[in-house]
Amino acid sequence: MMEILREIGMIARCLDSISNIEFKDFQLSKGQYLYLVRICENPGIIQEKVAEMIKVDRTTAARAIQKLEMQELIEKRNDVENRKIKKLFPTEKGKVIFIFLKREEEHSEKVALNGFSQEEKEVLLNLLSKMRKNVEIDWGLVKKGHNRQY
Repeated sequence: MMEILREIGMIARCLDSISNIEFKDFQLSKGQYLYLVRICENPGIIQEKVAEMIKVDRTTAARAIQKLEMQELIEKRNDVENRKIKKLFPTEKGKVIFIFLKREEEHSEKVALNGFSQEEKEVLLNLLSKMRKNVEIDWGLVKKGHNRQY
Protein backbone atom coordinates (compact mmCIF):
# COMPACT_ATOMS: atom_id res chain seq x y z
CA MET A 1 0.00 0.00 0.00
CA MET A 2 1.29 3.42 -0.88
CA GLU A 3 1.18 5.84 2.01
CA ILE A 4 0.24 8.97 0.07
CA LEU A 5 -2.46 10.14 2.48
CA ARG A 6 -0.14 9.64 5.45
CA GLU A 7 2.47 11.82 3.78
CA ILE A 8 -0.10 14.50 2.98
CA GLY A 9 -1.37 14.34 6.56
CA MET A 10 2.13 14.72 8.00
CA ILE A 11 2.83 17.72 5.78
CA ALA A 12 -0.49 19.33 6.76
CA ARG A 13 0.08 18.73 10.49
CA CYS A 14 3.64 20.11 10.33
CA LEU A 15 2.50 23.28 8.58
CA ASP A 16 -0.51 23.67 10.86
CA SER A 17 1.68 23.28 13.95
CA ILE A 18 4.15 25.86 12.66
CA SER A 19 1.33 28.27 11.88
CA ASN A 20 -0.33 27.86 15.27
CA ILE A 21 2.98 28.67 16.98
CA GLU A 22 3.94 31.55 14.69
CA PHE A 23 0.49 33.15 14.77
CA LYS A 24 0.14 32.98 18.56
CA ASP A 25 1.20 36.64 18.81
CA PHE A 26 -1.92 37.51 16.81
CA GLN A 27 -4.07 35.29 19.07
CA LEU A 28 -4.77 33.12 16.05
CA SER A 29 -4.81 29.44 16.85
CA LYS A 30 -6.38 26.17 15.81
CA GLY A 31 -6.63 27.15 12.19
CA GLN A 32 -8.34 30.53 12.73
CA TYR A 33 -5.84 32.03 10.32
CA LEU A 34 -7.46 30.01 7.52
CA TYR A 35 -10.73 31.86 8.02
CA LEU A 36 -9.06 35.27 8.11
CA VAL A 37 -7.16 34.53 4.89
CA ARG A 38 -10.29 33.37 3.05
CA ILE A 39 -12.27 36.42 4.22
CA CYS A 40 -9.45 38.79 3.20
CA GLU A 41 -9.18 37.11 -0.19
CA ASN A 42 -12.98 37.20 -0.64
CA PRO A 43 -14.37 40.33 1.07
CA GLY A 44 -18.15 40.12 1.36
CA ILE A 45 -18.19 36.32 1.47
CA ILE A 46 -20.88 34.64 3.55
CA GLN A 47 -20.13 32.30 6.44
CA GLU A 48 -21.46 29.17 4.72
CA LYS A 49 -19.15 29.70 1.75
CA VAL A 50 -16.13 30.08 4.06
CA ALA A 51 -17.06 26.80 5.77
CA GLU A 52 -17.32 25.10 2.38
CA MET A 53 -13.95 26.46 1.23
CA ILE A 54 -12.18 25.28 4.37
CA LYS A 55 -14.13 22.00 4.49
CA VAL A 56 -15.55 22.34 7.99
CA ASP A 57 -19.07 22.20 9.34
CA ARG A 58 -21.09 25.36 9.87
CA THR A 59 -20.82 25.22 13.67
CA THR A 60 -17.03 25.08 13.58
CA ALA A 61 -16.94 27.96 11.11
CA ALA A 62 -19.38 29.99 13.21
CA ARG A 63 -17.18 29.65 16.33
CA ALA A 64 -14.00 30.61 14.51
CA ILE A 65 -15.66 33.55 12.76
CA GLN A 66 -17.17 34.75 16.05
CA LYS A 67 -13.69 34.74 17.64
CA LEU A 68 -12.26 36.72 14.73
CA GLU A 69 -15.08 39.20 15.08
CA MET A 70 -14.47 39.54 18.83
CA GLN A 71 -10.79 40.19 18.10
CA GLU A 72 -11.89 42.90 15.65
CA LEU A 73 -10.14 41.19 12.73
CA ILE A 74 -13.33 40.86 10.73
CA GLU A 75 -16.77 42.42 10.76
CA LYS A 76 -20.21 41.30 9.67
CA ARG A 77 -22.32 43.60 7.55
CA ASN A 78 -25.91 43.21 6.43
CA ASP A 79 -26.42 42.58 2.75
CA VAL A 80 -27.92 45.63 1.05
CA GLU A 81 -30.74 43.67 -0.59
CA ASN A 82 -31.39 40.97 2.04
CA ARG A 83 -30.75 42.06 5.63
CA LYS A 84 -30.85 38.42 6.82
CA ILE A 85 -27.61 37.76 4.94
CA LYS A 86 -24.46 38.71 6.82
CA LYS A 87 -21.39 39.34 4.73
CA LEU A 88 -17.89 39.09 6.17
CA PHE A 89 -15.22 41.72 5.68
CA PRO A 90 -11.72 42.14 7.09
CA THR A 91 -11.10 45.13 9.32
CA GLU A 92 -7.98 47.28 8.90
CA LYS A 93 -6.41 45.27 11.74
CA GLY A 94 -7.29 42.05 9.91
CA LYS A 95 -5.81 43.34 6.66
CA VAL A 96 -2.50 44.09 8.37
CA ILE A 97 -2.31 40.56 9.79
CA PHE A 98 -3.32 39.14 6.40
CA ILE A 99 -0.16 40.61 4.86
CA PHE A 100 1.94 38.63 7.37
CA LEU A 101 -0.15 35.48 6.82
CA LYS A 102 0.37 35.65 3.05
CA ARG A 103 4.13 36.08 3.49
CA GLU A 104 4.17 33.01 5.73
CA GLU A 105 2.13 31.04 3.20
CA GLU A 106 4.48 31.99 0.37
CA HIS A 107 7.51 31.05 2.49
CA SER A 108 6.00 27.69 3.48
CA GLU A 109 5.16 26.91 -0.14
CA LYS A 110 8.69 27.85 -1.21
CA VAL A 111 10.19 25.56 1.45
CA ALA A 112 7.81 22.70 0.65
CA LEU A 113 8.51 22.89 -3.09
CA ASN A 114 12.27 23.37 -2.79
CA GLY A 115 14.00 21.40 -5.56
CA PHE A 116 10.84 20.94 -7.64
CA SER A 117 10.88 21.97 -11.28
CA GLN A 118 8.07 24.17 -12.61
CA GLU A 119 6.70 21.15 -14.44
CA GLU A 120 6.73 19.05 -11.25
CA LYS A 121 4.90 21.83 -9.38
CA GLU A 122 2.20 21.95 -12.05
CA VAL A 123 1.82 18.16 -12.11
CA LEU A 124 1.63 18.06 -8.31
CA LEU A 125 -1.02 20.78 -8.22
CA ASN A 126 -3.10 19.00 -10.85
CA LEU A 127 -2.83 15.64 -9.08
CA LEU A 128 -3.67 17.09 -5.66
CA SER A 129 -6.62 18.98 -7.13
CA LYS A 130 -7.88 15.76 -8.71
CA MET A 131 -7.44 13.95 -5.38
CA ARG A 132 -9.31 16.70 -3.50
CA LYS A 133 -12.22 16.49 -5.92
CA ASN A 134 -12.41 12.71 -5.41
CA VAL A 135 -12.42 13.08 -1.63
CA GLU A 136 -14.97 15.92 -1.73
CA ILE A 137 -17.54 13.47 -3.09
CA ASP A 138 -17.28 11.27 0.02
CA TRP A 139 -17.04 14.35 2.25
CA GLY A 140 -20.31 15.66 0.86
CA LEU A 141 -22.07 12.32 1.31
CA VAL A 142 -20.83 11.81 4.87
CA LYS A 143 -21.78 15.38 5.81
CA LYS A 144 -25.33 14.54 4.69
CA GLY A 145 -25.43 11.50 6.98
CA HIS A 146 -24.56 8.77 4.50
CA ASN A 147 -22.03 6.02 5.19
CA ARG A 148 -19.20 5.18 2.86
CA GLN A 149 -19.04 1.65 1.49
CA TYR A 150 -15.69 -0.01 2.27
